[in-house]
Amino acid sequence: MIQELFEQVKSRVAPPRSATPQRRLDVPDNLLYRCPRCGGVVLMEDFEKNGRVCAECGYHARLAAPERIRMTVDPGSMQELDAGMKSCNPIGFEGYTRKLEQLQKATGLDDAIITGECTIKGQRCVIGVMDSRFMMASMGSVVGEKIARAFEYAVRRRLPVVLFTASGGARMQEGILSLMQMAKTSAAVALHNDAGLLYITVLTDPTTGGITASFASLGDIIIAEPKVLVGFAGRRVIEGTIREKLPEDFQTAEFLQEHGFVDMIVPRHDLRRTLGHLIKLHARPETDTAGITGEGEEHV
Repeated sequence: MIQELFEQVKSRVAPPRSATPQRRLDVPDNLLYRCPRCGGVVLMEDFEKNGRVCAECGYHARLAAPERIRMTVDPGSMQELDAGMKSCNPIGFEGYTRKLEQLQKATGLDDAIITGECTIKGQRCVIGVMDSRFMMASMGSVVGEKIARAFEYAVRRRLPVVLFTASGGARMQEGILSLMQMAKTSAAVALHNDAGLLYITVLTDPTTGGITASFASLGDIIIAEPKVLVGFAGRRVIEGTIREKLPEDFQTAEFLQEHGFVDMIVPRHDLRRTLGHLIKLHARPETDTAGITGEGEEHV
């Protein structure tokens, strides 16, 4: 009796699911973007048009290297350097070769950085852009070699260098060879500096580990995007070592600027204009824009 009464009440209050058929909406996976900082939701199309910057809170999402280059350099001026250079497996790390092949296919990159000569607002320079999609832009032999060669190329042509950093540090799959890239890239920066040439680093999210401890911190001018993570060791490691609670904004671009490690914090929309202006201010007579045409061809 009680069971019958319960069924009658249930049928009146909540009809069976079959009585209220539901339409299944076919929503594309990439239709919307949810900001990981403020939780705001916008159309992916609008988010991309805004340079992958959240319109609500200003969160700067990570960019792929080709996207960064398109946003930064003058159209048609990019001439890639050392294209096709790929890592081998120097210490025979299990699964490393397969991982590299998978990432090369997925990203269309040979490794975690693209270097080249270009113009920015009409100013000639050598550019390097790291890509966190490729093993978190960790620095192995190829990354270190391409950076070193970019600086050597810039010295020969008396050009400034602009490097966009984004990395999780050294690449453990290459063992001690990855750590040796810190010394190699730092030596290349010193060679460029001795030639009296300008070096600008742009710190993007995240810049950590051996990259921070080498070429990322050696720029004549150090720029950072807002709120990006910059540091060497992780917060928990440091707190566990010094037995102290770190400030909430520790290892952010703003904290580093306050303590003198970053010169400027520049929003993404203003980076191209700012870089062009800085290069022009420091331009030497032999680094004017006459050497490259709009199509990226050198005059002989």
